[in-house]
Amino acid sequence: MRSPGPCLPAPARLVVAALLLAALTGGAVGADGYGRARRLHMKNKVLEMFYHAYDNYMTYAFPHDELKPLTKSFTDSLSELGNLNLEHLPQDYSGSALTLVESLSSLVVLGNLTEFERGVLWLSENLTFDVDARINLFECNIRLLGGLISAHILAKDYSSQFKHGLYQDRLLHLADSLGNRFLPAFETPTGLPYAWINLKYGVMENETTETSTSGCGSLILEMGVLSRLTGDSRYEAAALRALRKLWSMRSSLNLVGTTLDVLTGKWIEYSSGIGAGVDSFYEYLIKAYILFGSDEYWDMFHSAYLAVQKYFRHGPWYHEADMRTGEATHWQLTSLQAFWPGLQTLLGDVTAANLSHREFYNIWQRFGVLPERYLLDYGMLHPTEKYYPLRPEFAESTFYLYQATKDPWYLEVGEAIVGSLNYYTKVDGGFASVKDVSTMKLEDHQHSFFLSETCKYLFLLYDDSFLRNQNYIFTTEGHPLPIRSTWHEKFPAAYVPSNWTFVKDEIQPIRVSALSSQVCPETIFWKSIGTPWESACHVPDAHASHRCRTDDDCGIEAITCKKRTCSMAGYCGLWLVIY
Repeated sequence: MRSPGPCLPAPARLVVAALLLAALTGGAVGADGYGRARRLHMKNKVLEMFYHAYDNYMTYAFPHDELKPLTKSFTDSLSELGNLNLEHLPQDYSGSALTLVESLSSLVVLGNLTEFERGVLWLSENLTFDVDARINLFECNIRLLGGLISAHILAKDYSSQFKHGLYQDRLLHLADSLGNRFLPAFETPTGLPYAWINLKYGVMENETTETSTSGCGSLILEMGVLSRLTGDSRYEAAALRALRKLWSMRSSLNLVGTTLDVLTGKWIEYSSGIGAGVDSFYEYLIKAYILFGSDEYWDMFHSAYLAVQKYFRHGPWYHEADMRTGEATHWQLTSLQAFWPGLQTLLGDVTAANLSHREFYNIWQRFGVLPERYLLDYGMLHPTEKYYPLRPEFAESTFYLYQATKDPWYLEVGEAIVGSLNYYTKVDGGFASVKDVSTMKLEDHQHSFFLSETCKYLFLLYDDSFLRNQNYIFTTEGHPLPIRSTWHEKFPAAYVPSNWTFVKDEIQPIRVSALSSQVCPETIFWKSIGTPWESACHVPDAHASHRCRTDDDCGIEAITCKKRTCSMAGYCGLWLVIY
């Protein structure tokens, strides 16, 4: 998601986004001045972290879902996600081996194909979804379905190196079985899926009809790829219908809310932001465009991104606002917002990404980790949400920003993250979540995403060899999906300068934004006018003096993405607050 150097010249559409190009071009180790020995040292420290967490899971929790590192025991989080009555399960039920499923792609990234093959074989022979379990559709989609699909693709790619014969597509069969069990959730008048479903019996009587924006708008990657792998179009069709319905419910400001009713299609919570309940909705719009090439996803994302920059952004921070009016509702930082700088890197919007990332880092340094919620207007922790469950989003954005800029400062940020995790959360039985960042009291839970995301992004920060021969996008749970031309509706159009609008004076800037042109900011414009573009939505004023006769002479503000207008005195500026 960022910067001038790694952005691709023509054709520079986002389907080959700044991140992917930067990440895959590699470069000599140590070329950024960080040092080979230091990089190797950090890589090994991350490896130690991963295997300390993974080995303890395999010893004390497998084949159950997640590890309880303080007591060296297990939890079946599938039942936790669904509030399942364990008395209704078969006596031999032992969980979905969630952490193993989540760890498979990380094992490939780390280069451990032997353990990867062992995990694939065990799941192929033992995993079943024919259980009386009420599960959360969103969580099982991103964790289990995404993990199985990604591992299946990697198994196909690496099966020639397996020691126990060629891979027989068993993980795909499991993914197909799971996806088929999801489909009854979409049988609503609106096409918006229920948040909860029973894997064996479908939607239960008196099931809640409330869901989140992320819950029904972040299914398209996994279900879209499942359709392409199986040839069964029902999965992608269901996810796309839900996404289209959700987008049709946006306000006149192109903002969405946080929670809604799947039967009526009415909003329940109008206050919204880029954090919990909404975050992956924005993420999946841009990633679906990159993965599948449909302009429909781009058009949704373009409008949504501009709306976020207009109504949520305040300096380097993003507050929450009422989707109907754009008025601020909650001034708070949430740890899930830390994914946003990573998303902005996919656009090449490096300056804005870096500003927000540095503020997150300041909070990390203040507390040692990133608290779940921090009240910006009071400068204090939220009184009840003081925890840190080993979330990956800050490490993820750090990885993306380094790939785009090759600035060794981000490697130093990675050192701080690794140091904090080892100092505060490492215990004899794995890595424990922080219950209260003000006291660093620990909680007995090692979430599966610590292995699927946190450790993976930290490892890739210091060793990106996995990315050098293949373009990938990562799902919101950190599972890599390859970008294949056969999955694209069309290839991106070539960069055609004649299609752009120029002003007559050669010293004046191009009157179009990078976002509108679907190009990486700065690279093309730098070559065209000799100066960097300020942001993806920036459109300069027609005249360098900022003089104007009409509003048409005024551009788009680089920071807020708001339209500048012409004053009575004849100068462009943000004279009117436009919501």
